[in-house]
Amino acid sequence: MAWSATTIIVVHVTAGDCVGLGYTYSDASVACLIEGALKQVIVGSDPLSPAKLWDALHAAVRNMGRAGIAANAISAVDTAVWDLKAKLLDLPLAVLLGARRESVEIYGSGGFTTYSDAQLEEQLRDWVQRGGCRAVKIKVGTDQARDPHRLDIARRVIGDAALFMDANGALAVTQAIAFGRMAMEVHGVRWFEEPVSSDDLEGLAAIRAHLPAPMELAAGEYIYDLDNARTLLSHHAVDVLQADLTRCGGVTGLLRVADLADSFHIPFSAHCAPALHLHALCAVRDLRHLEWFHDHVLIEQRLFDGAPVPGNGRIGPDLTRPGCGLTFKHADAAPFAVS
Repeated sequence: MAWSATTIIVVHVTAGDCVGLGYTYSDASVACLIEGALKQVIVGSDPLSPAKLWDALHAAVRNMGRAGIAANAISAVDTAVWDLKAKLLDLPLAVLLGARRESVEIYGSGGFTTYSDAQLEEQLRDWVQRGGCRAVKIKVGTDQARDPHRLDIARRVIGDAALFMDANGALAVTQAIAFGRMAMEVHGVRWFEEPVSSDDLEGLAAIRAHLPAPMELAAGEYIYDLDNARTLLSHHAVDVLQADLTRCGGVTGLLRVADLADSFHIPFSAHCAPALHLHALCAVRDLRHLEWFHDHVLIEQRLFDGAPVPGNGRIGPDLTRPGCGLTFKHADAAPFAVS
């Protein structure tokens, strides 16, 4: 399984001469929803009260369903409004949110099963040697016969760096337990993400109970609201909770999910879209790291001025720029516009 395209929906909200920026990765229909039902709620609202607008947007989508496309749309808008508020106050968003750290640890993520051995080696080596990443993640599960060979390659290339793997829900419970044990004992894999579907709460809990320490089970990239997060946590289904602010309700939603994880004494890790997550994650209390996802890094560095560049396995916000520090490069994006 492979994909050849990724759709990004970019949102701008304005107050006077100030422009706030947000985006999400989803289907182009998200833009139609924002321009339609959500725009009626957004226009005329108070840009200094993003949480109040967040509540109103969720009320507006109640009868169409909050998850999926609606959550993606609200996430993009909420992030844009927070960016706008920070710019109106002439503050970096991290400062406005109350930064707890000056930079965020990243881990290299890609390692697709469609890669040749040479491609896999090159990508992992670049993350460790040039980016300074202390951990990398590869995909597993679609070709279980070949996965041990790919883990061998990864371990040889990255040396002492931590090795993570992500099955994207491709395995059954018994398969995941056996594979997880082998990967930990033979290859030293420390992180097993979505071995089964994140909707299979009992399955995740069973796998977690049978995985050897110090391997950790992670899930949460498909959290769309606080209830999704609470369900994963209350079923003891994860060692580390993930979430993605382009899906879980933007900055407002992300901070709520991270605080909920903290109340369960579970660390938090952010999924993908690293440029957009950066400022908000500086304010998260029990943060483990941020996913430096290959596809999103390419898009963000190509289409946004101000996208972060890693150093020593970390990225930090530019505190000389207000808001989230990103500017959409319209001319560069124009050739890829979806009509």
